[in-house]
Amino acid sequence: MIVIGAGASGLNCARLVSREGLSVVVYEARERLGGRIRTHRPADGGPPLELGAQVVHGDRNPVHELLGPGRTRAVPRRVTARIVEDGANREMGALSSGRRAPWQLEAVLQRSPGVTGLSVASWLRAFGSTGAEAVAVLEWFRQNWAADPEELSAAGIARAHCGDTVGEGEFAVEGGFDRLPERLADGLDVRLGEPVRELLYEPGRVTVRTDAGVSSARAVVITVPPAVPVPGLPAWKLAAAADLPAGDGYCAVVTLDRVAPDTMIVFDVDGHTGFTRCAAGRSEVLVVAKADAAASLRTAGSELSALLATALPWTVGAAVLDVEVADWGRDPYTGGAFTAPRAGLEGAARRWAEPVDDTLFFAGEATVAGEQLPWVQGALASGERAAEQVLKALR
Repeated sequence: MIVIGAGASGLNCARLVSREGLSVVVYEARERLGGRIRTHRPADGGPPLELGAQVVHGDRNPVHELLGPGRTRAVPRRVTARIVEDGANREMGALSSGRRAPWQLEAVLQRSPGVTGLSVASWLRAFGSTGAEAVAVLEWFRQNWAADPEELSAAGIARAHCGDTVGEGEFAVEGGFDRLPERLADGLDVRLGEPVRELLYEPGRVTVRTDAGVSSARAVVITVPPAVPVPGLPAWKLAAAADLPAGDGYCAVVTLDRVAPDTMIVFDVDGHTGFTRCAAGRSEVLVVAKADAAASLRTAGSELSALLATALPWTVGAAVLDVEVADWGRDPYTGGAFTAPRAGLEGAARRWAEPVDDTLFFAGEATVAGEQLPWVQGALASGERAAEQVLKALR
């Protein structure tokens, strides 16, 4: 069997199939494992920062078991939480002072019946969200779902939350999130730096060509995002892929010439920087931006310091020593941050996940869009499903 893509879904699929005695080769275009898991390690050996998947969601997340005991730790809740709103830096509590906070409205949406066919924005208008409350919650959805709320499916969001069974809390991976793909890849034949240039298939046989040569197998599992072209797919698969665009995403670790006085997280309601984080005593600032905020940061250039100064006033006058960027929206092997369900296109994920002639199989977070949350647990689950489909077909 061949797997295309060495992210969480592809590696989990390959691991499970290999465990059943089948020969598996994994082709990965990048020179590293992990897909949209990418970890930054400060030069001085300080705590790692995540430029892709940020945290392990839930105390029952399969990541805990895959990594083993003691490899994850709860994310500290004692942080200073603030917002940027109308150009001013305020306490996060302002979002629930005289109005409904964004997270409260998302919780209501999760329990709301009769949202089929509605976008998140249209549901919010029907629910009576206006003014400053509406501005904040719309940006909240942009940053958490990497999509325009006018296009985001309200029903898909509600189903995804209901389909999530990983429990409560947020956890960090000791040593960095990229320990997960390393663990999943252990013992597998993974060919890094080998993008698939051509894919040919007939029932029961598939051939792929890379720069290193040609390989054949009885089945292939495609785990790259729908936004990334895969040559040789049937027209109906391409149509499903077109209905599953990935939202824009841009992450950066900015290293300054001074250290943070406090551990902070800042939500930019104004839509320029997404979420900004810093840790007391550390000189790195992590910026995680999606949708329009990603485009804003991508073109910030010399204005980056000014944007940071608004979110984190302690950075005023600080010199930027280094910037490491993960520009997911411009990454040719991802095409964006992740895939969110679009209103009116909720069936696209099921069409993208459907096997072809028991020969082409599909995994990745896009295959569960609108059914499960598109975080790492969704990717892992999709890899497990694809492995079960392959084993059933080949047996």
